[in-house]
Amino acid sequence: MGTGQAGRVAAHHDDRAVGPRRDGGGEAARFAFRETEVRGCVLDAVRAWRRPAHPSAEASGRGHEERARTELDELLRDASAAHPGVRVDRTAVEGPARKVLVHRSAAADLVVVGARRRQGHLGLQLGTVAHTHPAAPCRVPRGRRAPERPGGDAPVTDRTWAYEGYRPAEERLRESLCTLGNGCFATRGALPECAADDVHYPGTYAAGCYNRLTSEVAGRHVENEDLVNLPNWLPLRFRVPGGPWLTPDATNVLDHRQTLHLDSGLLERRTRYALGEGRALSLRQQRLVHMRDPHLAALRTEFTTENLTGELEVEAALDGAVGNAGVPRYRDLDGRHLTHVHTGTAVPGTVWLRCRTRTSDIRIGMAARLTAREPVTDAHEPSRAVQRATLSLAPGATATVDKTVALHTSRDPAISDPLQAAVDRVRAAPDFDGLLASHRIAWNQLWRRAELDVPGEAGAILRLHLFHVLQTLSPHTADLDVGVPARGLHGEAYRGHVFWDELFVLPYLNLHFPEVSRGLLHYRHRRLDRALAAARDMGRRGAQYPWQSGSDGREETQRLHLNPRSGRWLPDHTHLQHHVGSAIAYNVWQYCEASGDAEFLHTKGAEMVLQIARFWADSATWDENLGRHRIRGVVGPDEYHDAYPGAERPGLDDNAYTNVTAAWVLTRALELLRTLPEPRCRELVERIALDDGEPDRWEEVSRTLHVPFHDGIISQFEGYGDLAELDWDGYRERHDDIRRLDRLLEAEGDSVNRYKASKQADVLMLGYLFSPSELQRLFHRLGHRLEEETWQRTVDHYLARTSHGSTLSGLVHGWVLARCRRADAWRYCQEALRGDVADLQGGTTGEGIHLGAMAGTLDLVQRGLPGLETRGGALWLDPVPLPELSSYGFSLRYRGHWGIRLRLTSGQVEITVPPSGLPPIEIALPDRTTGMRPGETCRLLLADDRGP
Repeated sequence: MGTGQAGRVAAHHDDRAVGPRRDGGGEAARFAFRETEVRGCVLDAVRAWRRPAHPSAEASGRGHEERARTELDELLRDASAAHPGVRVDRTAVEGPARKVLVHRSAAADLVVVGARRRQGHLGLQLGTVAHTHPAAPCRVPRGRRAPERPGGDAPVTDRTWAYEGYRPAEERLRESLCTLGNGCFATRGALPECAADDVHYPGTYAAGCYNRLTSEVAGRHVENEDLVNLPNWLPLRFRVPGGPWLTPDATNVLDHRQTLHLDSGLLERRTRYALGEGRALSLRQQRLVHMRDPHLAALRTEFTTENLTGELEVEAALDGAVGNAGVPRYRDLDGRHLTHVHTGTAVPGTVWLRCRTRTSDIRIGMAARLTAREPVTDAHEPSRAVQRATLSLAPGATATVDKTVALHTSRDPAISDPLQAAVDRVRAAPDFDGLLASHRIAWNQLWRRAELDVPGEAGAILRLHLFHVLQTLSPHTADLDVGVPARGLHGEAYRGHVFWDELFVLPYLNLHFPEVSRGLLHYRHRRLDRALAAARDMGRRGAQYPWQSGSDGREETQRLHLNPRSGRWLPDHTHLQHHVGSAIAYNVWQYCEASGDAEFLHTKGAEMVLQIARFWADSATWDENLGRHRIRGVVGPDEYHDAYPGAERPGLDDNAYTNVTAAWVLTRALELLRTLPEPRCRELVERIALDDGEPDRWEEVSRTLHVPFHDGIISQFEGYGDLAELDWDGYRERHDDIRRLDRLLEAEGDSVNRYKASKQADVLMLGYLFSPSELQRLFHRLGHRLEEETWQRTVDHYLARTSHGSTLSGLVHGWVLARCRRADAWRYCQEALRGDVADLQGGTTGEGIHLGAMAGTLDLVQRGLPGLETRGGALWLDPVPLPELSSYGFSLRYRGHWGIRLRLTSGQVEITVPPSGLPPIEIALPDRTTGMRPGETCRLLLADDRGP
């Protein structure tokens, strides 16, 4: 292996096949060198060997499993014989010899990565152990390279996230996970000396900065609005005079390490380039996107040579020749969003760039200050403002170059001209050390408000998740007109649009940064008029919010989407996910319960809830045969099912999640009308022109919406029980990864609409939003008794028929199973935790993180496992003890009380309320209620009578 890949070879690496040929079977095959992580150990040199399976292997039942185990034992003996003196660990077969989970003992040097049966052969993959770490069990998808351990070989703590070695194939993932931001803008963790190509993708995105373009796709004109990739402020390249610019793709890399310092919001990078003849260049870079001043960013680069005396040319730039090209499946769409790019020099050492978006006409101003010991000159190329310096280097001495950048757009408040604001700001900015000091203080304040104490690897990942949530939605966000971007400010997937992900984000923010939640809800209220117009266009009253929202609140969902497996552009009907309105109403209610913000609830919040309720009541039609109201022509959270098999029109009838949440919204709207102060209620009724008969209709519909059942379980929608069963085992055997089952079936000329198969939780989302008692009350209001056995059967049914094609799927299933089947909950919690850090969706994280899943894992620890609810003016707790997470703690902010601390251990919860002049807090447990005054600490024993 070349040093350019900066890899290493395990001590036990062996080029031999694992076992000899046998029974005239298949030839031994060695997999390519790679690192794989499986159940607490990192493996190198994964190899495969196979031989014909025993004829009885095709049988089913117990005999099949016994024969499979016998064959596996024979393979293990062969492997041991092929490696004298090497101990091979025993593994357990799961199912009919298709998958093997590693059970590594401390004594094993070889472990089984996987076993499978294909084309009459039983195959075995073995890997040598490179090192171990205290990770929890992890399943590796068959036939796919498992992602590297988070942080590679570098130590990962709850304060740092590190990557060792340069690995081009993983660069996009690292860039996303090393993104830095401050809630106003963010920049991907790309290497400054590398331009955008198939390996690298530098990108900078400002919250709410969208532009709309029209493209011709499949013979149709398609309009899309995108979060704009702004001019690239990162470029800083270097070379020995007369030589090529140094990059890790063209130069021999001796060492490479990236460390994301979570506590200080600092990205540190160290690289050693080989220059030949025993010479080397080492550089250390520190990068920040300032958390106190949301318009500043800075990059410090330190150069040190080994065995080299001479000069080094350094070139820094602001690059306006950028477009949106970070998502391969969007490349048929026009991504040229910037125009009128101009550059200039403000004062010596400071250059500027200005441009604007092509249709939204957002003006962008950027200024950069470059400082070095040597003189700095400037030059201007088309679309690039360039600064240069020639450094004098001596062996062991370090030369430092600092680049400070200011970014403004015409959307910023309290400015006149974005360019002048950027030039003024960068001129007044302190040096790098001064910026870093104030930046650290700002991050320390954030961490104190979001204190989290979870041990082990889970805690390290949760802290990374929290870091990305905070830099996407910081206190600065509260003053902006922006929503929750589903993929953060980390990339261009989903075009930067706002979906329903705030349903998973705001519950966490409510209890730490309620002002941010309020600002995000203002985004929805400002677009209420557009939602009212959308409902009118459908011939209905009320507010119909879009499934995908951007700048102005119109429906941004594409009408065509590309299936990369078939290469076909297909109709997209996800705009029928009207349940997004219920998510907005839910968020309003949850925010007001947690914050006690009666002013918002009585004004903007009430207006949104009532208009969403009005839409649901107007959408419901009476069915004489059923004696029920029905909501037809919708798509549920599952997204796989968007029409009935063979139907000409899209949409489904009576999606259970949609109908039950609509009933909840109607019930809350009625409660609001009863409890609003009379003068305010009268104003609101007049403002929205509420008819006298509407509340009576809301009452009726909230009790008579149809919830379909089949075979004693809740149906996902009417007619779901008539769909065919999918051959899940067959598809898992034929395909390495079936998470995107819809794409697989379409590429084969089939449709997922024909099958009982879900992409993610749909019916089970009800168990995520509502506690068991509240869900039972909702069903009772709708005329059904939701017995515990019925819910358990429902959970079992959908769990067996879900492909988990969304990062939200593991989160929701882990949350639900924690309440009804704890023994299986942690596996799904783990998938939610590792969704982005291990890129479990197969390359999607490189296009942007999944913000809803990240925030949802935080909320799992904050509300899910503790059973924490904010309702009725009290904090309700009903903890679920999981053996894998027996002790953890966190702080929260509740109704003006800052820094309430909770620590949960087995059988006990300790609560501390900091001193203040506020009234006592009521704490409610399932069996008792207690009051706590500020300054008090109490320890409450917990009774757990739930089964496993």
